Amino acid sequence: MAPSTTTFTATYTNSTNLSPAFTLTKDVPTTSTSTNSSTSSSSSEMTTSDRAKYLHELRQIAATFQDDINRELTQRMEEDNKRAGQSGGGGGGDQSKEKEAEAKEEENYGEEVVEEDE
Repeated sequence: MAPSTTTFTATYTNSTNLSPAFTLTKDVPTTSTSTNSSTSSSSSEMTTSDRAKYLHELRQIAATFQDDINRELTQRMEEDNKRAGQSGGGGGGDQSKEKEAEAKEEENYGEEVVEEDE
């Protein structure tokens, strides 16, 4: 009997429509116990070794999935920054403020930051 799988899906949409939406999917194997509950308990229960192996595989899949998502988001952030630089620049503006803002953005990447009015 072939192992069954389930699909993990991550979908990103940008509220500003600067970058197109993307969807990543990853097939993840399911345990035999979750799909085969009518068999005898000795053949349907996973051993500790099997569970450890399965969890290790899930961790690897999750890490790969997260890397793929981060790569996509980083690429889109860079494209958005290039677009913003092309449309807003050209007048020889203050590059140190730009670099400072970019460094602050990098520092807070992936975190929600509430900026206070000055």
